[in-house]
Amino acid sequence: MFWKKKEKSIEIKSVDESSDNQKYFLKIVLLGDGAVGKTNIRKNYLGQGFTKDHLMTIGADFAAADKVLQIEDKEYNITFQIWDLAGQGTFNQVRSMYYRGVFGALVVFDVTRKNSFDNLSSWIKELYKNSNRGAVPIVILGNKYDLFDEDEDHVKSVEINDMIELLNKELKDENFNVTYLNTSALTGLNIENAFESLGSNIINWLKSQ
Repeated sequence: MFWKKKEKSIEIKSVDESSDNQKYFLKIVLLGDGAVGKTNIRKNYLGQGFTKDHLMTIGADFAAADKVLQIEDKEYNITFQIWDLAGQGTFNQVRSMYYRGVFGALVVFDVTRKNSFDNLSSWIKELYKNSNRGAVPIVILGNKYDLFDEDEDHVKSVEINDMIELLNKELKDENFNVTYLNTSALTGLNIENAFESLGSNIINWLKSQ
C-alpha cells in the first residue's frame, strides 16, 4: 500500500437539509508535473480559453465553479472549489498546506512526456499523505492528447491500463474506483467530463460513508 490509511472525518456542507436539494462545496485539486497543462484544463473548464505559452503557477491558483450534476435520477448542486497546484519541486512545502479538506483530485500527466506519467504515483502519495481524509477519489488525465502519436515514444494505452488496474487494486477498500480520461485543454476533449466524473465519484463516495 502506497499511502497510510487514515480515519476519515467527512463533513458535507448543505444549504438545504432536504435530501433532494443539497448544496455541496467540494474542494478539489489539480496535481501533476509542471507544464502538463493543469492551468489550461482549469481555464478551459471555466470558459477562459487556452494560453499557448506556458506560465508557471506560483504556489497555487484558486477558482470556483457552480455546477449541476445529474447522478442517476437526481440533480446535485455543486460548487467546485478548484485549487491548481504548482508542479515544480521548489513548491513542495507550499503545496502540502493545500491538501487539507480536499474531497478529490484530477491527477494530470502529459501523454507526450513519459516522465510525467512515471511521476503519477509520487503525486498520489503526496496527496494521500497530506490529506486529512486519507485516500480520496481521483481521476487520472492524460492531457495533450491532440499531440499523441502512436509511432513516437509517447505513453501508450497498455501502460495506462496497467497503472489504473494497479491503483484500483491498491484502493479496493476505499469505496471508489480510479478512472482515466484522455484530455486536450486545446480542443476541449473530455475537459467537462473530467470534472463531472470526479464530482460524481465524490458524491457517490460520500454517500457510501
